[in-house]
Amino acid sequence: MHGATVHVMTAALDGGPVIVQGVIPVTYGDTEESLAARVLEVEHRIYPQAVRWLVEGRIEFVAGNAVKVRGTDVPGDSMISPRNIE
Repeated sequence: MHGATVHVMTAALDGGPVIVQGVIPVTYGDTEESLAARVLEVEHRIYPQAVRWLVEGRIEFVAGNAVKVRGTDVPGDSMISPRNIE
């Protein structure tokens, strides 16, 4: 598996709490270029979604370097994080 993550920026490189992740399978015929193109597609979906959640005030920063997102409508069997929390 490979994918992309949108997280809160902190002083530590890639160290902030995760807001959303998208995952894709690595297939037998993948090249570096084809895999990068598919990851880019995921990035183009999850980055605007994270910004939308932030603007809508649905992101809650909690103790322990974590983020909760309300009303994500992400199905339980999805490989996208976070799950819907109430």
